[in-house]
Amino acid sequence: EVFGEQMAQVMAPFEQWGLLEALPAEHENMNFEEIFVRVQEAGGENLGTPAVRAISDVRIEDVANQLQNTLNEKFSVELAQRIYAWLRPRLMTTLTLDLPTTRENQEKEANDTPPVTKTFHAGEDTLAKSGKPIENADIELLDLEYRAQLAEQDLGASIRRTLAVLGMYVALYTLCGFYIYLREPKAIDELLRFVSLLTLVLLTVVLAKITSGYFWGTDLIPLLLLAMTLAIAYQQELALLISACVTLVIVVSIGHDMAQALVLTATVAGAVLVLKQIRTRGKLLSVGFVAACVALFTTIGVGTLFGQPWSLLLHHGFLLALWSVIAGSLMTVLLPTVERVFEVQTDLSLIELGDPAHPLLQELIRRAPGTYNHSITVASLAESAAESIGARGLLVRVGAYFHDIGKMLKPGYFIENQSQGDNRHDSLVPAMSTLVIIAHVKDGADLARQNKLPEQIIDFIQQHHGTTLVEYFYRQANQQRDKDPESAEVDESSFRYPGPKPQTKEAGVLMLADAVESASRALKEPTPARIENIVEEISSKRLLDGQFDECGLTLEEVRKIGESLVKSLTAVYHGRVKYPGQETA
Repeated sequence: EVFGEQMAQVMAPFEQWGLLEALPAEHENMNFEEIFVRVQEAGGENLGTPAVRAISDVRIEDVANQLQNTLNEKFSVELAQRIYAWLRPRLMTTLTLDLPTTRENQEKEANDTPPVTKTFHAGEDTLAKSGKPIENADIELLDLEYRAQLAEQDLGASIRRTLAVLGMYVALYTLCGFYIYLREPKAIDELLRFVSLLTLVLLTVVLAKITSGYFWGTDLIPLLLLAMTLAIAYQQELALLISACVTLVIVVSIGHDMAQALVLTATVAGAVLVLKQIRTRGKLLSVGFVAACVALFTTIGVGTLFGQPWSLLLHHGFLLALWSVIAGSLMTVLLPTVERVFEVQTDLSLIELGDPAHPLLQELIRRAPGTYNHSITVASLAESAAESIGARGLLVRVGAYFHDIGKMLKPGYFIENQSQGDNRHDSLVPAMSTLVIIAHVKDGADLARQNKLPEQIIDFIQQHHGTTLVEYFYRQANQQRDKDPESAEVDESSFRYPGPKPQTKEAGVLMLADAVESASRALKEPTPARIENIVEEISSKRLLDGQFDECGLTLEEVRKIGESLVKSLTAVYHGRVKYPGQETA
Protein backbone atom coordinates (compact mmCIF):
# COMPACT_ATOMS: atom_id res chain seq x y z
CA GLU A 1 0.00 0.00 0.00
CA VAL A 2 2.84 2.40 0.85
CA PHE A 3 4.55 1.50 -2.43
CA GLY A 4 1.35 2.23 -4.33
CA GLU A 5 0.93 5.63 -2.72
CA GLN A 6 4.51 6.58 -3.50
CA MET A 7 4.16 5.51 -7.15
CA ALA A 8 0.92 7.49 -7.41
CA GLN A 9 2.76 10.57 -6.20
CA VAL A 10 5.54 9.97 -8.74
CA MET A 11 3.19 9.56 -11.70
CA ALA A 12 0.59 12.19 -10.74
CA PRO A 13 2.14 15.17 -12.65
CA PHE A 14 2.58 13.15 -15.83
CA GLU A 15 -0.94 11.78 -15.67
CA GLN A 16 -2.36 15.25 -15.10
CA TRP A 17 -0.57 17.15 -17.88
CA GLY A 18 0.19 14.38 -20.33
CA LEU A 19 3.27 13.49 -22.34
CA LEU A 20 4.54 15.04 -25.59
CA GLU A 21 6.89 13.39 -28.06
CA ALA A 22 9.88 15.41 -29.30
CA LEU A 23 8.88 18.21 -31.69
CA PRO A 24 9.10 17.39 -35.42
CA ALA A 25 12.30 18.60 -37.08
CA GLU A 26 10.48 21.25 -39.13
CA HIS A 27 9.14 22.84 -35.91
CA GLU A 28 12.30 22.78 -33.81
CA ASN A 29 13.23 26.31 -34.96
CA MET A 30 10.07 27.66 -33.31
CA ASN A 31 11.98 27.68 -30.00
CA PHE A 32 9.07 26.73 -27.72
CA GLU A 33 9.76 27.42 -24.05
CA GLU A 34 6.21 26.97 -22.74
CA ILE A 35 3.23 24.95 -23.88
CA PHE A 36 -0.52 25.51 -23.47
CA VAL A 37 -2.05 22.21 -22.31
CA ARG A 38 -5.75 21.46 -22.73
CA VAL A 39 -6.84 18.00 -21.51
CA GLN A 40 -9.78 16.42 -23.39
CA GLU A 41 -11.64 13.16 -23.29
CA ALA A 42 -11.66 10.91 -26.32
CA GLY A 43 -14.96 12.45 -27.34
CA GLY A 44 -13.50 15.95 -27.32
CA GLU A 45 -14.91 17.28 -24.03
CA ASN A 46 -12.53 19.46 -22.04
CA LEU A 47 -11.49 18.24 -18.62
CA GLY A 48 -10.24 20.71 -16.09
CA THR A 49 -8.85 24.16 -16.65
CA PRO A 50 -6.26 24.68 -19.41
CA ALA A 51 -2.88 25.64 -18.07
CA VAL A 52 0.47 26.90 -19.33
CA ARG A 53 3.29 24.52 -18.60
CA ALA A 54 6.98 24.52 -19.37
CA ILE A 55 7.63 22.29 -22.34
CA SER A 56 10.23 20.43 -20.30
CA ASP A 57 7.39 19.29 -17.97
CA VAL A 58 5.63 17.32 -20.70
CA ARG A 59 8.29 16.31 -23.24
CA ILE A 60 8.99 12.59 -22.80
CA GLU A 61 12.79 12.94 -22.89
CA ASP A 62 12.74 15.52 -20.09
CA VAL A 63 10.04 13.65 -18.15
CA ALA A 64 12.12 10.47 -18.19
CA ASN A 65 15.01 12.31 -16.55
CA GLN A 66 12.70 13.81 -13.93
CA LEU A 67 11.14 10.37 -13.31
CA GLN A 68 14.52 8.77 -12.69
CA ASN A 69 15.50 11.50 -10.21
CA THR A 70 12.17 11.18 -8.34
CA LEU A 71 12.46 7.39 -8.12
CA ASN A 72 15.97 7.70 -6.70
CA GLU A 73 14.57 9.97 -3.97
CA LYS A 74 11.65 7.67 -3.10
CA PHE A 75 13.28 4.24 -3.28
CA SER A 76 16.60 2.52 -2.96
CA VAL A 77 18.98 2.74 -5.92
CA GLU A 78 18.49 -0.86 -7.00
CA LEU A 79 14.69 -0.71 -6.75
CA ALA A 80 14.58 2.68 -8.46
CA GLN A 81 16.57 1.30 -11.41
CA ARG A 82 14.24 -1.70 -11.72
CA ILE A 83 11.14 0.51 -11.66
CA TYR A 84 12.63 2.97 -14.20
CA ALA A 85 13.65 0.16 -16.54
CA TRP A 86 10.05 -1.11 -16.47
CA LEU A 87 8.38 2.31 -16.82
CA ARG A 88 10.60 3.99 -19.46
CA PRO A 89 9.47 1.93 -22.48
CA ARG A 90 5.84 2.33 -21.34
CA LEU A 91 5.83 6.15 -21.38
CA MET A 92 3.44 6.84 -24.27
CA THR A 93 2.55 10.10 -26.03
CA THR A 94 -0.75 11.54 -24.81
CA LEU A 95 -0.43 15.10 -26.18
CA THR A 96 -0.41 16.35 -29.80
CA LEU A 97 0.83 19.68 -31.12
CA ASP A 98 -1.96 21.86 -32.49
CA LEU A 99 0.23 23.83 -34.90
CA PRO A 100 -2.46 26.03 -36.58
CA THR A 101 -3.77 27.20 -33.21
CA THR A 102 -0.22 27.75 -32.03
CA ARG A 103 0.63 29.97 -34.99
CA GLU A 104 -2.64 31.85 -34.66
CA ASN A 105 -1.95 32.60 -31.01
CA GLN A 106 1.61 33.66 -31.80
CA GLU A 107 0.43 36.12 -34.44
CA LYS A 108 -2.23 37.46 -32.10
CA GLU A 109 0.28 38.01 -29.32
CA ALA A 110 2.68 39.70 -31.74
CA ASN A 111 -0.05 42.04 -32.98
CA ASP A 112 -1.22 42.84 -29.45
CA THR A 113 2.30 43.62 -28.28
CA PRO A 114 3.03 47.35 -28.68
CA PRO A 115 6.28 48.19 -30.55
CA VAL A 116 9.23 49.27 -28.47
CA THR A 117 10.38 52.66 -29.70
CA LYS A 118 13.73 54.22 -28.94
CA THR A 119 14.35 57.78 -30.05
CA PHE A 120 17.75 58.99 -31.31
CA HIS A 121 18.35 62.73 -31.58
CA ALA A 122 20.43 64.02 -34.49
CA GLY A 123 23.75 65.42 -33.35
CA GLU A 124 23.27 64.12 -29.79
CA ASP A 125 23.04 60.31 -29.87
CA THR A 126 25.59 57.94 -31.44
CA LEU A 127 24.27 54.93 -33.29
CA ALA A 128 27.57 53.03 -33.27
CA LYS A 129 30.43 54.03 -31.00
CA SER A 130 33.91 54.21 -32.49
CA GLY A 131 36.50 51.70 -31.33
CA LYS A 132 33.91 49.05 -30.50
CA PRO A 133 32.94 46.06 -32.68
CA ILE A 134 29.65 46.51 -34.52
CA GLU A 135 27.07 43.87 -33.60
CA ASN A 136 24.17 42.69 -35.76
CA ALA A 137 21.82 44.99 -33.85
CA ASP A 138 24.06 47.96 -34.66
CA ILE A 139 24.08 47.03 -38.34
CA GLU A 140 20.29 46.79 -38.38
CA LEU A 141 20.07 50.17 -36.66
CA LEU A 142 22.41 51.80 -39.17
CA ASP A 143 20.46 50.26 -42.04
CA LEU A 144 17.21 51.62 -40.60
CA GLU A 145 18.78 55.05 -40.26
CA TYR A 146 19.93 54.97 -43.89
CA ARG A 147 16.51 53.87 -45.13
CA ALA A 148 14.85 56.57 -43.06
CA GLN A 149 17.16 59.15 -44.58
CA LEU A 150 16.30 57.99 -48.10
CA ALA A 151 12.59 58.00 -47.27
CA GLU A 152 12.76 61.60 -46.07
CA GLN A 153 14.38 62.79 -49.29
CA ASP A 154 12.06 64.57 -51.65
CA LEU A 155 11.71 63.67 -55.31
CA GLY A 156 14.14 66.37 -56.37
CA ALA A 157 16.90 65.03 -54.12
CA SER A 158 16.40 61.50 -55.47
CA ILE A 159 16.55 62.76 -59.04
CA ARG A 160 19.70 64.77 -58.32
CA ARG A 161 21.37 61.75 -56.73
CA THR A 162 20.44 59.52 -59.68
CA LEU A 163 21.71 62.09 -62.17
CA ALA A 164 24.96 62.44 -60.22
CA VAL A 165 25.58 58.70 -60.37
CA LEU A 166 24.68 58.53 -64.06
CA GLY A 167 26.91 61.55 -64.74
CA MET A 168 29.83 59.82 -63.08
CA TYR A 169 29.27 56.70 -65.18
CA VAL A 170 29.05 58.75 -68.38
CA ALA A 171 32.22 60.67 -67.51
CA LEU A 172 34.16 57.50 -66.78
CA TYR A 173 33.10 55.68 -69.92
CA THR A 174 33.63 58.81 -72.05
CA LEU A 175 37.17 59.05 -70.70
CA CYS A 176 37.78 55.41 -71.58
CA GLY A 177 36.22 55.90 -75.00
CA PHE A 178 38.48 58.84 -75.88
CA TYR A 179 41.55 56.93 -74.73
CA ILE A 180 40.60 53.90 -76.82
CA TYR A 181 39.89 56.11 -79.84
CA LEU A 182 43.29 57.79 -79.58
CA ARG A 183 45.54 54.94 -78.41
CA GLU A 184 43.74 51.68 -79.22
CA PRO A 185 41.48 52.37 -82.23
CA LYS A 186 41.54 48.71 -83.23
CA ALA A 187 39.50 47.92 -80.13
CA ILE A 188 36.51 49.77 -81.62
CA ASP A 189 37.22 49.50 -85.36
CA GLU A 190 35.75 46.01 -85.55
CA LEU A 191 32.19 45.65 -84.31
CA LEU A 192 32.77 42.19 -82.82
CA ARG A 193 35.75 43.30 -80.74
CA PHE A 194 33.90 46.42 -79.59
CA VAL A 195 30.83 44.42 -78.56
CA SER A 196 33.08 41.89 -76.79
CA LEU A 197 34.74 44.69 -74.83
CA LEU A 198 31.43 46.27 -73.78
CA THR A 199 29.98 42.88 -72.85
CA LEU A 200 33.04 42.11 -70.74
CA VAL A 201 32.76 45.38 -68.82
CA LEU A 202 29.01 45.06 -68.19
CA LEU A 203 29.35 41.40 -67.21
CA THR A 204 32.05 42.31 -64.71
CA VAL A 205 29.83 44.90 -63.00
CA VAL A 206 26.86 42.51 -62.86
CA LEU A 207 28.91 39.58 -61.53
CA ALA A 208 30.59 41.78 -58.92
CA LYS A 209 27.19 42.98 -57.72
CA ILE A 210 25.84 39.43 -57.52
CA THR A 211 28.85 37.74 -55.92
CA SER A 212 29.27 40.43 -53.28
CA GLY A 213 25.98 39.34 -51.75
CA TYR A 214 27.25 35.85 -50.94
CA PHE A 215 30.77 36.17 -49.53
CA TRP A 216 32.67 39.25 -48.44
CA GLY A 217 35.12 40.55 -51.05
CA THR A 218 34.18 38.15 -53.86
CA ASP A 219 33.62 41.12 -56.17
CA LEU A 220 37.42 41.09 -56.51
CA ILE A 221 37.26 37.91 -58.62
CA PRO A 222 35.39 39.38 -61.64
CA LEU A 223 37.46 42.56 -61.32
CA LEU A 224 40.73 40.61 -61.59
CA LEU A 225 39.39 38.53 -64.47
CA LEU A 226 38.51 41.76 -66.31
CA ALA A 227 41.92 43.30 -65.67
CA MET A 228 43.85 40.21 -66.78
CA THR A 229 41.70 39.78 -69.89
CA LEU A 230 42.28 43.39 -70.93
CA ALA A 231 46.02 43.11 -70.26
CA ILE A 232 46.15 40.04 -72.52
CA ALA A 233 43.93 41.41 -75.29
CA TYR A 234 45.18 45.02 -75.28
CA GLN A 235 47.94 47.14 -73.76
CA GLN A 236 48.64 47.36 -70.05
CA GLU A 237 47.80 51.08 -70.02
CA LEU A 238 44.31 50.42 -71.37
CA ALA A 239 43.82 47.57 -68.90
CA LEU A 240 44.77 49.85 -66.00
CA LEU A 241 42.45 52.66 -67.11
CA ILE A 242 39.36 50.55 -67.75
CA SER A 243 39.91 48.41 -64.65
CA ALA A 244 40.23 51.52 -62.48
CA CYS A 245 37.01 52.99 -63.90
CA VAL A 246 35.09 49.73 -63.45
CA THR A 247 36.45 49.44 -59.90
CA LEU A 248 35.05 52.88 -59.11
CA VAL A 249 31.67 51.92 -60.56
CA ILE A 250 31.57 48.75 -58.46
CA VAL A 251 32.64 50.59 -55.31
CA VAL A 252 29.81 53.09 -55.73
CA SER A 253 27.17 50.50 -56.66
CA ILE A 254 28.02 48.11 -53.82
CA GLY A 255 28.73 50.79 -51.23
CA HIS A 256 32.36 50.08 -50.35
CA ASP A 257 34.26 52.58 -48.24
CA MET A 258 37.45 54.39 -49.24
CA ALA A 259 39.69 51.76 -47.65
CA GLN A 260 38.13 48.94 -49.68
CA ALA A 261 38.32 51.04 -52.86
CA LEU A 262 42.06 51.54 -52.36
CA VAL A 263 42.61 47.82 -51.75
CA LEU A 264 40.67 46.79 -54.87
CA THR A 265 42.48 49.33 -57.05
CA ALA A 266 45.92 48.33 -55.78
CA THR A 267 45.23 44.61 -56.24
CA VAL A 268 43.97 45.04 -59.79
CA ALA A 269 46.91 47.30 -60.70
CA GLY A 270 49.38 44.79 -59.28
CA ALA A 271 47.91 41.99 -61.37
CA VAL A 272 48.04 44.06 -64.57
CA LEU A 273 51.61 45.25 -64.06
CA VAL A 274 53.06 41.75 -63.65
CA LEU A 275 51.01 40.28 -66.50
CA LYS A 276 53.26 41.15 -69.42
CA GLN A 277 54.24 37.91 -71.11
CA ILE A 278 52.61 34.50 -70.72
CA ARG A 279 55.24 31.97 -71.71
CA THR A 280 54.21 29.18 -69.32
CA ARG A 281 50.91 27.79 -68.09
CA GLY A 282 51.84 28.68 -64.53
CA LYS A 283 52.21 32.39 -65.33
CA LEU A 284 48.60 33.26 -64.54
CA LEU A 285 48.80 31.33 -61.27
CA SER A 286 51.85 33.38 -60.30
CA VAL A 287 49.93 36.54 -61.21
CA GLY A 288 47.19 35.38 -58.85
CA PHE A 289 49.72 34.89 -56.05
CA VAL A 290 51.22 38.34 -56.65
CA ALA A 291 47.74 39.88 -56.54
CA ALA A 292 47.09 37.92 -53.33
CA CYS A 293 50.18 39.41 -51.69
CA VAL A 294 49.19 42.91 -52.81
CA ALA A 295 45.66 42.41 -51.47
CA LEU A 296 46.87 41.08 -48.12
CA PHE A 297 49.48 43.74 -47.40
CA THR A 298 47.38 46.60 -48.77
CA THR A 299 44.45 45.53 -46.61
CA ILE A 300 46.65 45.50 -43.52
CA GLY A 301 48.30 48.82 -44.38
CA VAL A 302 45.17 50.73 -45.33
CA GLY A 303 43.16 49.18 -42.50
CA THR A 304 45.81 50.23 -39.98
CA LEU A 305 45.57 53.82 -41.21
CA PHE A 306 41.79 53.72 -40.81
CA GLY A 307 42.06 52.27 -37.30
CA GLN A 308 40.50 48.87 -37.94
CA PRO A 309 41.20 45.98 -35.50
CA TRP A 310 43.96 43.53 -36.44
CA SER A 311 41.72 40.48 -36.25
CA LEU A 312 39.38 41.99 -38.84
CA LEU A 313 42.29 43.11 -41.05
CA LEU A 314 43.82 39.64 -41.14
CA HIS A 315 40.45 38.04 -41.81
CA HIS A 316 39.69 40.38 -44.71
CA GLY A 317 43.26 40.28 -46.02
CA PHE A 318 43.39 36.49 -46.24
CA LEU A 319 39.93 36.38 -47.80
CA LEU A 320 40.99 38.79 -50.57
CA ALA A 321 44.20 36.79 -51.04
CA LEU A 322 42.13 33.64 -51.50
CA TRP A 323 39.87 35.32 -54.07
CA SER A 324 42.98 36.53 -55.95
CA VAL A 325 44.41 33.02 -56.20
CA ILE A 326 41.03 31.70 -57.37
CA ALA A 327 40.91 34.43 -60.04
CA GLY A 328 44.36 33.42 -61.33
CA SER A 329 43.26 29.78 -61.51
CA LEU A 330 40.06 30.69 -63.37
CA MET A 331 42.02 32.82 -65.84
CA THR A 332 44.26 29.85 -66.64
CA VAL A 333 41.16 27.91 -67.67
CA LEU A 334 39.62 30.84 -69.58
CA LEU A 335 42.81 31.77 -71.49
CA PRO A 336 41.97 29.86 -74.73
CA THR A 337 38.53 31.48 -74.80
CA VAL A 338 40.04 34.96 -74.35
CA GLU A 339 42.48 34.34 -77.20
CA ARG A 340 39.71 33.17 -79.49
CA VAL A 341 37.20 35.93 -78.68
CA PHE A 342 39.69 38.82 -78.87
CA GLU A 343 41.83 37.26 -81.63
CA VAL A 344 45.11 37.59 -79.74
CA GLN A 345 48.03 35.25 -79.24
CA THR A 346 49.87 34.96 -75.95
CA ASP A 347 53.52 33.99 -75.89
CA LEU A 348 52.49 30.54 -74.70
CA SER A 349 50.36 30.00 -77.82
CA LEU A 350 53.06 31.45 -80.05
CA ILE A 351 55.66 29.06 -78.65
CA GLU A 352 53.36 26.14 -79.46
CA LEU A 353 52.61 27.58 -82.91
CA GLY A 354 56.29 28.12 -83.73
CA ASP A 355 57.16 24.45 -83.30
CA PRO A 356 59.27 23.34 -86.32
CA ALA A 357 57.13 20.21 -86.44
CA HIS A 358 54.12 22.28 -87.56
CA PRO A 359 52.68 20.67 -90.73
CA LEU A 360 52.98 23.88 -92.78
CA LEU A 361 56.63 24.37 -91.85
CA GLN A 362 57.39 20.73 -92.61
CA GLU A 363 55.73 21.13 -96.00
CA LEU A 364 57.75 24.31 -96.61
CA ILE A 365 60.99 22.45 -95.84
CA ARG A 366 60.05 19.71 -98.29
CA ARG A 367 58.89 21.92 -101.16
CA ALA A 368 60.97 25.09 -100.77
CA PRO A 369 64.02 24.50 -98.54
CA GLY A 370 65.62 27.76 -99.66
CA THR A 371 62.56 29.73 -98.60
CA TYR A 372 62.52 27.92 -95.26
CA ASN A 373 66.16 28.84 -94.58
CA HIS A 374 65.41 32.42 -95.57
CA SER A 375 62.42 32.48 -93.17
CA ILE A 376 64.51 31.15 -90.28
CA THR A 377 67.17 33.82 -90.84
CA VAL A 378 64.56 36.58 -91.14
CA ALA A 379 62.93 35.34 -87.94
CA SER A 380 66.18 35.70 -86.02
CA LEU A 381 66.86 39.18 -87.44
CA ALA A 382 63.31 40.42 -86.89
CA GLU A 383 63.04 39.16 -83.31
CA SER A 384 66.15 41.07 -82.21
CA ALA A 385 65.04 44.20 -84.08
CA ALA A 386 61.55 44.08 -82.55
CA GLU A 387 62.91 43.73 -79.04
CA SER A 388 65.18 46.73 -79.61
CA ILE A 389 62.09 48.98 -79.85
CA GLY A 390 60.03 47.21 -77.18
CA ALA A 391 57.79 45.33 -79.63
CA ARG A 392 56.83 41.65 -79.29
CA GLY A 393 59.86 39.79 -80.56
CA LEU A 394 58.33 36.33 -80.23
CA LEU A 395 55.28 37.35 -82.27
CA VAL A 396 57.52 38.68 -85.05
CA ARG A 397 59.64 35.52 -85.00
CA VAL A 398 56.66 33.20 -85.40
CA GLY A 399 55.18 35.49 -88.05
CA ALA A 400 58.47 35.32 -89.95
CA TYR A 401 58.36 31.51 -89.93
CA PHE A 402 55.12 31.60 -91.92
CA HIS A 403 55.41 34.85 -93.89
CA ASP A 404 56.53 33.17 -97.14
CA ILE A 405 54.60 29.89 -97.02
CA GLY A 406 52.81 30.92 -100.21
CA LYS A 407 56.07 30.37 -102.13
CA MET A 408 55.79 26.60 -101.67
CA LEU A 409 53.11 26.47 -104.40
CA LYS A 410 55.57 27.77 -107.06
CA PRO A 411 58.98 27.45 -105.39
CA GLY A 412 61.00 27.42 -108.62
CA TYR A 413 60.08 31.03 -109.41
CA PHE A 414 61.86 32.40 -106.33
CA ILE A 415 65.61 32.91 -106.40
CA GLU A 416 66.39 31.22 -103.07
CA ASN A 417 65.03 27.94 -104.47
CA GLN A 418 66.68 28.18 -107.91
CA SER A 419 69.81 26.34 -108.90
CA GLN A 420 72.59 28.25 -110.62
CA GLY A 421 71.73 29.12 -114.22
CA ASP A 422 68.10 28.04 -113.86
CA ASN A 423 65.67 30.97 -113.93
CA ARG A 424 62.09 30.32 -114.99
CA HIS A 425 61.43 34.03 -115.38
CA ASP A 426 63.60 34.08 -118.50
CA SER A 427 60.66 32.67 -120.45
CA LEU A 428 58.10 35.13 -119.02
CA VAL A 429 57.38 38.77 -119.72
CA PRO A 430 57.94 41.12 -116.74
CA ALA A 431 54.22 41.60 -116.11
CA MET A 432 53.63 37.86 -115.86
CA SER A 433 56.67 37.37 -113.63
CA THR A 434 55.34 40.09 -111.36
CA LEU A 435 51.98 38.35 -111.08
CA VAL A 436 53.72 35.11 -110.10
CA ILE A 437 55.85 36.86 -107.47
CA ILE A 438 52.97 38.87 -106.02
CA ALA A 439 50.69 35.80 -105.89
CA HIS A 440 52.70 34.24 -103.07
CA VAL A 441 51.09 36.70 -100.63
CA LYS A 442 47.53 35.66 -101.47
CA ASP A 443 48.51 31.99 -101.71
CA GLY A 444 50.15 32.19 -98.29
CA ALA A 445 47.10 33.80 -96.68
CA ASP A 446 44.84 31.13 -98.20
CA LEU A 447 47.10 28.34 -96.94
CA ALA A 448 47.17 29.93 -93.49
CA ARG A 449 43.38 30.10 -93.31
CA GLN A 450 43.01 26.53 -94.52
CA ASN A 451 45.34 25.43 -91.72
CA LYS A 452 43.53 27.65 -89.17
CA LEU A 453 46.46 29.91 -88.35
CA PRO A 454 45.60 32.91 -86.12
CA GLU A 455 44.64 36.19 -87.75
CA GLN A 456 47.75 37.88 -86.33
CA ILE A 457 49.96 35.48 -88.30
CA ILE A 458 47.85 35.94 -91.44
CA ASP A 459 48.35 39.70 -91.06
CA PHE A 460 52.13 39.20 -91.28
CA ILE A 461 51.71 37.21 -94.49
CA GLN A 462 49.52 39.88 -96.09
CA GLN A 463 51.45 42.93 -94.86
CA HIS A 464 55.14 41.98 -95.04
CA HIS A 465 55.45 43.48 -98.55
CA GLY A 466 52.90 46.24 -98.03
CA THR A 467 52.32 48.05 -101.33
CA THR A 468 55.99 48.03 -102.34
CA LEU A 469 57.15 47.97 -105.94
CA VAL A 470 58.58 44.82 -107.53
CA GLU A 471 61.52 46.88 -108.74
CA TYR A 472 63.45 44.29 -110.74
CA PHE A 473 60.60 43.45 -113.12
CA TYR A 474 59.37 47.07 -113.17
CA ARG A 475 62.78 48.22 -114.43
CA GLN A 476 62.85 45.32 -116.87
CA ALA A 477 59.45 46.34 -118.24
CA ASN A 478 60.63 49.94 -118.67
CA GLN A 479 63.75 48.77 -120.50
CA GLN A 480 61.59 46.78 -122.92
CA ARG A 481 59.34 49.84 -123.32
CA ASP A 482 62.38 51.98 -124.19
CA LYS A 483 63.36 49.50 -126.90
CA ASP A 484 59.85 49.58 -128.35
CA PRO A 485 58.47 53.16 -128.08
CA GLU A 486 55.19 52.12 -129.69
CA SER A 487 54.35 49.69 -126.86
CA ALA A 488 51.96 50.68 -124.08
CA GLU A 489 53.10 52.74 -121.11
CA VAL A 490 54.20 50.74 -118.09
CA ASP A 491 51.63 51.06 -115.28
CA GLU A 492 53.54 51.23 -112.00
CA SER A 493 50.50 50.17 -109.95
CA SER A 494 50.40 46.80 -111.70
CA PHE A 495 53.93 46.12 -110.42
CA ARG A 496 53.07 46.81 -106.78
CA TYR A 497 51.92 44.38 -104.10
CA PRO A 498 48.23 44.77 -103.23
CA GLY A 499 48.91 45.45 -99.54
CA PRO A 500 47.74 46.37 -97.03
CA LYS A 501 50.65 48.32 -95.61
CA PRO A 502 51.97 47.16 -92.23
CA GLN A 503 49.37 47.88 -89.55
CA THR A 504 51.53 47.14 -86.50
CA LYS A 505 55.09 47.85 -85.47
CA GLU A 506 55.80 44.14 -85.58
CA ALA A 507 54.69 43.94 -89.22
CA GLY A 508 56.88 46.94 -90.07
CA VAL A 509 59.89 45.24 -88.47
CA LEU A 510 59.26 42.08 -90.48
CA MET A 511 59.04 44.08 -93.72
CA LEU A 512 62.48 45.61 -93.15
CA ALA A 513 64.07 42.36 -91.95
CA ASP A 514 62.74 40.44 -94.96
CA ALA A 515 63.97 43.04 -97.46
CA VAL A 516 67.46 43.56 -96.02
CA GLU A 517 68.08 39.82 -95.58
CA SER A 518 67.33 39.16 -99.25
CA ALA A 519 69.45 42.11 -100.36
CA SER A 520 72.38 41.19 -98.09
CA ARG A 521 72.36 37.61 -99.33
CA ALA A 522 72.87 38.92 -102.87
CA LEU A 523 76.06 40.81 -101.90
CA LYS A 524 79.25 39.18 -103.19
CA GLU A 525 81.30 40.53 -100.29
CA PRO A 526 78.93 41.41 -97.41
CA THR A 527 81.27 43.62 -95.43
CA PRO A 528 79.90 45.56 -92.43
CA ALA A 529 80.06 48.82 -94.40
CA ARG A 530 78.13 47.37 -97.34
CA ILE A 531 75.56 45.82 -95.04
CA GLU A 532 75.08 49.14 -93.26
CA ASN A 533 74.66 50.97 -96.59
CA ILE A 534 72.09 48.53 -97.88
CA VAL A 535 70.10 48.64 -94.62
CA GLU A 536 70.03 52.45 -94.71
CA GLU A 537 69.06 52.45 -98.39
CA ILE A 538 66.16 50.02 -97.94
CA SER A 539 64.95 51.76 -94.77
CA SER A 540 64.92 55.12 -96.56
CA LYS A 541 63.07 53.69 -99.56
CA ARG A 542 60.36 52.13 -97.41
CA LEU A 543 60.04 55.31 -95.37
CA LEU A 544 59.76 57.60 -98.40
CA ASP A 545 57.36 55.17 -100.06
CA GLY A 546 55.00 55.59 -97.11
CA GLN A 547 55.09 51.95 -96.07
CA PHE A 548 55.31 52.83 -92.36
CA ASP A 549 52.52 55.41 -92.39
CA GLU A 550 49.94 53.09 -90.80
CA CYS A 551 51.99 51.04 -88.33
CA GLY A 552 53.02 53.71 -85.84
CA LEU A 553 56.79 53.38 -86.27
CA THR A 554 58.68 56.57 -85.45
CA LEU A 555 61.91 57.75 -87.08
CA GLU A 556 63.78 56.91 -83.89
CA GLU A 557 62.38 53.38 -83.93
CA VAL A 558 63.26 52.93 -87.60
CA ARG A 559 66.82 53.96 -86.74
CA LYS A 560 67.00 51.46 -83.88
CA ILE A 561 65.62 48.71 -86.10
CA GLY A 562 68.28 49.50 -88.70
CA GLU A 563 71.07 49.37 -86.12
CA SER A 564 69.84 46.00 -84.85
CA LEU A 565 69.61 44.60 -88.38
CA VAL A 566 73.13 45.77 -89.23
CA LYS A 567 74.50 44.14 -86.10
CA SER A 568 72.68 40.86 -86.73
CA LEU A 569 73.46 40.71 -90.45
CA THR A 570 77.13 41.41 -89.80
CA ALA A 571 77.19 38.44 -87.43
CA VAL A 572 75.44 36.22 -90.00
CA TYR A 573 77.41 37.22 -93.12
CA HIS A 574 80.77 38.18 -91.61
CA GLY A 575 83.78 37.28 -93.77
CA ARG A 576 86.23 34.65 -92.63
CA VAL A 577 89.83 35.56 -91.91
CA LYS A 578 91.95 34.80 -95.03
CA TYR A 579 95.28 33.20 -94.22
CA PRO A 580 98.35 33.31 -96.56
CA GLY A 581 98.19 30.66 -99.29
CA GLN A 582 94.49 29.96 -98.61
CA GLU A 583 92.35 29.75 -101.74
CA THR A 584 88.88 31.15 -101.91
CA ALA A 585 86.30 28.43 -101.42
